[in-house]
Amino acid sequence: MTGKTVVVTGASSGIGAEAAVKLAELGATVAVVGRSPERTAEVAAKAGAEPFLADFARFDEVRKLAHQLLDRYPRIDVLANNAGGAWPKRTTTDDGNELTFQVNHLSPFLLTTLLLDRLVQSQARVINTASVTYRAARLNLDTVNARTGSFTQMGSYAASKLANILFTRELARRTEGTGLLTAAFHPGAVATHVYDHAPFGLGLLIRSPLAKPFFIRPEKGAEPLVHLATTPDGSINGQYFHRFKLEPPSNKQAVNPALAQQLWEMSERITGSGA
Repeated sequence: MTGKTVVVTGASSGIGAEAAVKLAELGATVAVVGRSPERTAEVAAKAGAEPFLADFARFDEVRKLAHQLLDRYPRIDVLANNAGGAWPKRTTTDDGNELTFQVNHLSPFLLTTLLLDRLVQSQARVINTASVTYRAARLNLDTVNARTGSFTQMGSYAASKLANILFTRELARRTEGTGLLTAAFHPGAVATHVYDHAPFGLGLLIRSPLAKPFFIRPEKGAEPLVHLATTPDGSINGQYFHRFKLEPPSNKQAVNPALAQQLWEMSERITGSGA
């Protein structure tokens, strides 16, 4: 990875932090993107990298981040869209969107499209952290971003992860022949801060030694991300991986090209990206 520039979002802890450090060890110039100033700076220092702050619950911060990255790096070889979360109650962001859908899908979409020209010029890779929960997801474009109606934490999270896979497939279609490669992956059941908002204090329990038989550590969860960022195998394009194993999506919505295009167009309208 010497001579290559890598942007890792959600890199202030967990999978993103581990991947940032590993990619830096492989010789990459790494941009460590996180929400927490303290944790982001700590990870960047460990990786010998540069920290960037952005809260994906705010589009203005995503746009500022894109501007900073474009100004700082003449090429971007890997964009790892890893930031994400799950919240127990429906929350509306300042941009007017459902929080989980914005943080997990809309903001990564916005960042990618704002950087897209630079990514295509660099024949980059866009690696999206998805989740096995997509298998049971139902994505209804009329309700996924609604401010009212039925809501469950897992249902919202799963729908956003299904959106990650659809975004990956549509990005591959739209950039076919440019040299850009994109893939999505499930990292495994990883003990990270993504569970911090789980009910009954489960977030703390999941990151405790008691959970070791059931949850892998972040350094293991980061391995598929690093692999997809570095493998010379071009057949990864548009694909979804269950850790390292190629998985033809089992959810019919995940392979629906019309839904993927509709999601893209909806995301353009909401984010105002016009990509």
